[in-house]
Amino acid sequence: MTDALSGLTFVTSNAGKAREAAIFLGREVAVKDVEVPEIQSLDFAEVARAKAIVAAGALGVPVLVEDSGLAVEAWGGFPGPLTKWIVMGSAGQDGLAKMLDGFSDRSAEAVSVLAVARPGQGAHDVVVAEARVRGSIALHPRGTNGFGWDVLFIPEGATRTWAEMGEEEKNRDSHRARAFKRLRALLQREE
Repeated sequence: MTDALSGLTFVTSNAGKAREAAIFLGREVAVKDVEVPEIQSLDFAEVARAKAIVAAGALGVPVLVEDSGLAVEAWGGFPGPLTKWIVMGSAGQDGLAKMLDGFSDRSAEAVSVLAVARPGQGAHDVVVAEARVRGSIALHPRGTNGFGWDVLFIPEGATRTWAEMGEEEKNRDSHRARAFKRLRALLQREE
């Protein structure tokens, strides 16, 4: 464990993300649910970097933020960082699955981008770690585990959605697990 991850406050309103962060960091993490405006962009890293800078400035402490979503191949990467607004808002989980019914290609990537910022840092000083898992979108929501769009995403080589897997199985190689591994490596290089 790197000291650079100690003392970070994870800014999220998602209890599932907070639980997974504790698993990947190997300890409980301070969590704050702070309303942070999100810029409109289809670039995960740009969104995460901007959120981290605003959150660090607002809280006055080092922060960790995450932006995640589904990049659907047939839609050129859409909805990307807008996944939350489509799945948890307008269309819902079933709606997103149905929107792909007219497409022969249901392939997608689950993307997680973590960003660490400290108060007073500029965009070029934010540490950003991105990870992707290839897979596809299920024909309809399946499973009861996980959160968000886990009911829709089937990782490559599997036949079940993340929500049909147990937490331990999903977390072995999820997009978020990969992102935390990359973040650790990046922060260790900075020390």
